Amino acid sequence: MNLFIILVIAISLSMDAFSLSLAYGTLDIEKKNMYTLSIIVGVYHFFMPLIGFFIGSNFCKFLPVASNFVVFIILSLIGLEMIVDTIRKEEELKVMKIYSMIIFGLTVSIDSFSVGLGLDTISKNIILSSLIFSITSFVFTITGLFIGKKISQIFGKISTLIGGCVLILIAILYVI
Repeated sequence: MNLFIILVIAISLSMDAFSLSLAYGTLDIEKKNMYTLSIIVGVYHFFMPLIGFFIGSNFCKFLPVASNFVVFIILSLIGLEMIVDTIRKEEELKVMKIYSMIIFGLTVSIDSFSVGLGLDTISKNIILSSLIFSITSFVFTITGLFIGKKISQIFGKISTLIGGCVLILIAILYVI
């Protein structure tokens, strides 16, 4: 197994989790929820490549849905919700619902499924590769959340509006 290649893939897979976590971090969510969300993202990044590996390309024949379109819809809705909540509400600590965390985790780990389809050509140790993906995505997610929270503390409500706009922009880039 080429550990360097696996680590580069892990970082690549974690970059969208990091960038979206920056935006989510501006919501000033509780620290407990930040860790919960990061763990969920890490768990997804562990299992999605395994699922992709075990199901393989046969899955794509039965479900011809473009994952980039699904990501576009989800990110757009999250971004719009952030913008509307910022405009409507006064300062308050944002409590994330568990289903929001699960959807967020799924959104940022869809690409891990695709990597899993061809992972055996890169590494013979699929479990170790998935574990590296998982740990890396956890670290990138928690880092993004803490940086986003700090940005929110410095810039206030405008950072949440910008975060929502960034999510919508990223969603648009997924379908272009």
